[in-house]
Formats: sequence, structure tokens, C-alpha cells
Amino acid sequence: MKIDDRAKNNTSSLPLVGLVEWFRIGEYEHVKEVLASLQELGITELRTGVSWADYYTPEGKDWYDWLIPTLANKVNILPCFLYTPPSIGEKPRTSSPPKDKKAYADFLDVFIARHGEHFEWVELWNEPNNMVEYDFTHDYGWNKFSEMIGGAAYWCQQLGKKTLLGGMSPIDPNWLQTMYDHGVMKYIDAVGIHGFPYVFDQMWDGWETNIQAVREVMERNNCTAELWITEAGFSTWQHDEFKQLQEFKEALKADAARVYWYAVKDLDPSLPTVGGFHLDDREYYFGLKRADGTSKLLYRLWARHGLKKLDKLDYVKRTLNEHTEPYSLITGGAGFVGTNLAKRLLQQGKRVLVFDSLSRDGVEQNLQWLHDTYSDRLEVYVGDIRDMQAVRQVMKGAEEVFHFAAQVAVTTSLDLPINDFEINARGIINVLEAIREQDNPPPLVFTSTNKVYGGLEDMTFISNGSRYYPEDTGTKKYGISEKRHLDFHSPYGCSKGAADQYVIDYARTYNLPMAVFRMSCIYGPHQYGNEDQGWVAHFAIKAIECEPVNIYGDGKQVRDILFVEDLVDAFLLAQEQIESLSGQAFNIGGGPDNTVSLLELLKTISKYRGQEIPLRFGDWRPGDQHYYVSDTRKFQKATGWYPKHTVQEGVAKLYQWLCENRGVEVPMALTSILEKDEEPVKKSRSSLTHARYAYKQPKEGSQHPGYHHESRRN
Repeated sequence: MKIDDRAKNNTSSLPLVGLVEWFRIGEYEHVKEVLASLQELGITELRTGVSWADYYTPEGKDWYDWLIPTLANKVNILPCFLYTPPSIGEKPRTSSPPKDKKAYADFLDVFIARHGEHFEWVELWNEPNNMVEYDFTHDYGWNKFSEMIGGAAYWCQQLGKKTLLGGMSPIDPNWLQTMYDHGVMKYIDAVGIHGFPYVFDQMWDGWETNIQAVREVMERNNCTAELWITEAGFSTWQHDEFKQLQEFKEALKADAARVYWYAVKDLDPSLPTVGGFHLDDREYYFGLKRADGTSKLLYRLWARHGLKKLDKLDYVKRTLNEHTEPYSLITGGAGFVGTNLAKRLLQQGKRVLVFDSLSRDGVEQNLQWLHDTYSDRLEVYVGDIRDMQAVRQVMKGAEEVFHFAAQVAVTTSLDLPINDFEINARGIINVLEAIREQDNPPPLVFTSTNKVYGGLEDMTFISNGSRYYPEDTGTKKYGISEKRHLDFHSPYGCSKGAADQYVIDYARTYNLPMAVFRMSCIYGPHQYGNEDQGWVAHFAIKAIECEPVNIYGDGKQVRDILFVEDLVDAFLLAQEQIESLSGQAFNIGGGPDNTVSLLELLKTISKYRGQEIPLRFGDWRPGDQHYYVSDTRKFQKATGWYPKHTVQEGVAKLYQWLCENRGVEVPMALTSILEKDEEPVKKSRSSLTHARYAYKQPKEGSQHPGYHHESRRN
């Protein structure tokens, strides 16, 4: 069967591109997931294995009777036939030569008779010069292999199939010459090569050099066979997804008729590889998606932009080099908070390095906007906070550090607690150690969370109809202070809480300039909120898209929400006064003057939309606080900071930005609010050089809006 829809796959400037994925018997759901991914990527070519050993197990025939037609109904398949049944091998292992070399051709004869209508090509073995795949210690000179493959290739051609010599790994022109010397190549229509730059092929000379060496052998033997890259990939076991993207783009430039990229999905960590169970962890991380199904950088960019545009995303880069001037480092700098801070610093004429893995939806757009607007002073390093060497590299030129990179959703932490720990808890250690290694350690501001105070179960809250408020009059007046005992709830609360305490202790133990912000709910432009976090923006987005909103609990939960520009003011003041603030944690949010319940916020947004927003109610989420309002007096007293935006003003600005970002007309209901607020905000934003002195120290007991939004994800 031939699939002709290659609109997003093949172009005149690219080879035919396919993907590689291996399936075990019974992995029905895995197959369906892979086919869905191929469809999303616009890929119609799939290379997969057909295990000779598995075929003759009790479940084997039924499995392949289902697998081959299922795949062929959606894509063009390239079956790779490999793995000797141990019972007929010279040694009882799948990599062994069979005792009867003709048995391999007989198996292909049976399989083609049963399924041959579904494929055009057959690949004869896999990596025959790799001892794990073919144990050539029992076949020095590859005489037995040549007899087996030569006979099978001849017979496959007689059956009307085109033949592909199993890909060399490593690429070895001398081995290929051996195949010519043994007469195998007269039955071969295409030659395969495999390359894993800087993973298995550590002494990598590049595709051009390797392919040229292979072509010289083919030309010397007057061979007209095609040359294919039947397997190329890059393992992200060191969390370097940017390098995976770069190596994929390099493979597409290779002088080969086809390129098959390995693989669609990371190997399930509970499964062994051919070489053994976790003997080499590189084997487990070659996927475009992780084992849990979440997508990596290459997959997201490919799905969003298509193959042809991957090389045109010039803002997805690493600009850092030894000559880069000193900069303000923002980890998670393409996130919502990071983008707003970067904007302010760049407007002030500073250099900024945005360090971000681009793992969160929407942040790619933020990075592109920063690049297009401030490219002359913006440095970019697409990297992961778990990559210690990358963190060390970006820290060398940092004059000040803002650490926002994080896993930010409680719900995600419940599903993937190890991932949450590695990003949040291990990530902060990478940052702290990289700072400690510097001759002149840069000051750090770290964003923690109000979740370090737990669910506040010991407090009594009273409902007045649309919201909760605390029974304790002091808490009602001032909010939750830093004196509140820590009580980590959820894996997210634990990982962020651990990071919070590490920062405070590093400041104390190593005498480093560092401060912690325990954040309430933050909102504002460049926020791409979803149901799990960034809920202010999420509500507004749902309103604009005329979709219902899910409420977990009764909707009377109260938060103090802080407009992001006011938070940026606090960041800069914290860096300016870091010597006096070092080693301390500060609750940062809108405070009692800027509180709102979910229901009240939805009512406000409904006015902008012009009609009610449909609501759907569900059960309370674990650890969700009925009420959280920041007591910001400690930071106000230390710096003179206070929020300038009311809830109505801030949410109006966010709604306006979301409309403009989506090409939607801004509702007339916002006009009066925005016009009223325009001049004061322009004036207050004119210069942060004088901002510290322009701030009015609030009267004792006066409170202003604050926020805790957990959207500081890189």
C-alpha cells in the first residue's frame, strides 16, 4: 500500500523523511499512539522491526497479522527483518548466525507471502557490524552473514521486493567493501547507514565526510544502489533537547535519498534494551516524546511549523560564547514572568540572557517576541535546568540571576513526582552550585510559592456567599506572613519548598547574596495559562474562546492576585537591595487590597465578554487552599515597594493583551478602564532608575495587590 499524502513531509530540498519505532508483541496502544504522532507530524514513512525470533513464538503470527496491516493502512512501512530464533542459532541468542543460512530466506518467503502486499521494500538485518545486533565473533569475515543475506536478497527480488542492506553502525566503508567482495551487493537496491553523532559516534566527522567515504566505495564498485540513512538519532539522556533538534536538522542536510529518524518515543524504563536492562541509559532517551507521552522540543517545533520551517526558527538558538558581555541571567526567561522581566531590563539598556528549555506551551512565542523586539541586547541559550554543564556555562557571565525555571503545576507533580523533583529541587542545586563556583558570585532572586505553607487546614474560614475569608481578624486584615510555619503539600510543594530552604541556607552557609519570593498568583501579558496553573489568564482565554470553565471546589477560593509589572518592580528592588535582604524569604502578592475569589473574577471577566461564562464544577483538588492572601508588609518595609495595579486594572490589561494576541477585537467594556489607567501607568513605568524613590511608603496596615502564580516554567 502506498501513502501519497506527503504535503508536510517531503519537499524538493529535503530527503524523504521517516521515523523509526520498534514494537514488542502486544503493544497495541503504543502502535496507536505512534500512528497518531506520525499523523500530527505529517510523516508517512515508518521503519520498524520484524523479529524472526518473535514470529515463531505462540503469539507471534497473530501479532504481526494485526501489526502490519494496521501500520500499512496509515503509513508506508519499511520492515527490517532481524533476530535469529535462539533455538536455531549457532549460539542460543538472537544475535547469533543461524545454523542453516537458508532459513532466513525461508522466513522472508513465508512473511512476504502472508503480508507482502503491505510493503515495497525489505531491510535485511539491522546493524550487522554491531556485535549486539549481529555477533560477528562467530563469523569473522562475515562469510556466514554474506551467505544468509545474499540468498535472502536474491529471493526477495524474485518475489518483487526491493532490498535494503541493513544499516552499518558505525559507518564502515571497509565493511561495505567486504559485502561487494562476497557478491552480496548485486542483489541490493539500497545501502543503509546509521549515525548517532556525539552519542554512540563520539568521534563524529559529520554526515558529509561519512557519506562521501561510503559513496567512494559504491562508485569504485560501479554500484547504482541508493544511499539511505536508515537510522539517525540523538539521545537526550543529559536533557539536551536543543542538541537533538540541531542534529536532526543536520541529518536533513545529508546527501541521502531517505532519512529515518530514531525514534518516536523514549523506551519505557521498565523494559530492557537488546544489550541489557539499563546497562546504557543513553538507549532510553532517543524519542521525540518522553516515555510518559509528553513531547520534547523537536517534536513540538516540528508539529507546529513543519519540516520545511525548522531551519528558519532563528530565535531557537544558543548565542552564548566566550566573548559575550556580562548579562542579567533569567532561567525560565521565556516564561510569562521571565518575559516581562526581560522586557523591563532590556528597555533599560541591559544585556539579558534568557535560559529556557521551551517546554511550556506559549513560551516559544514569548521568545520570538523578545528576539524580534530586542535582538541587539538579547542572548539566548535554549537549555534545561537539569543540565549541570549548561547551567555552569550560562552562569559564568551573569551579573545577577533570577531563577524562575521550574515545573509549576501541582497536578503534574502528582503524576510525575520524580520529574518534578529533578526540575525543582535538583535544578536549584545546579543553580546554587554554579553561583558558588564563581569568583564573584552573582546575587540571586528565587521564586518560591505559597504552597510551602500547605493547605492551611488549621485555620477556620467563613463563607459569605461568593468568597471565603479567615475567621482570625489579624489574618483577614494583613494576610499570611512569613512567620507562618512551613507545611509542604503535594510533590510540587515539597520540591519548591526544598528549593526555598536551600536558597536560604546557601545564603547563610556560604555567605551568598540570595533572597526568596514566596509568590501568590501572578497574572498579566505574555501569560499562556491553562487549567493547572496560570488560572487568571486561563479564565480570560476561555471567555475569549467562548468555552466553559471548569471549577474545582465551589469557586469561593480567594487569592490575592498581583499584576506582573508590579512583580517586576519587586524583583528589581530586591536585586538593588540584595545585601540587606539576603538570606530572607518574602511573601509577595497583591495583599488584602487585591483579593478576588474565582467566582468574582469570572464575574468581572464576564462583563468584558458581554455574557456569562458557563461553569462546570468538580471535586476539590488535594492541598488547594480555601484562602491565601500574602502579608507583604515585610518586603514593603524593607524596600518601599507596593503594587500599583488594582484587580480591575490589571485584569483589563491582561484581557486586552489576550484579545490582541489572538487577533480578536478588544471589547468596548474595557476602553474606559484602560484609558483611565493609561497615564498613571505610563508615568510610573517611565524609569526604574528613580522608581525606588518614587514609591510611597504605605501607611501601617495598608495593603496592596499581590500574586502567586506558578507560571515561571522554563
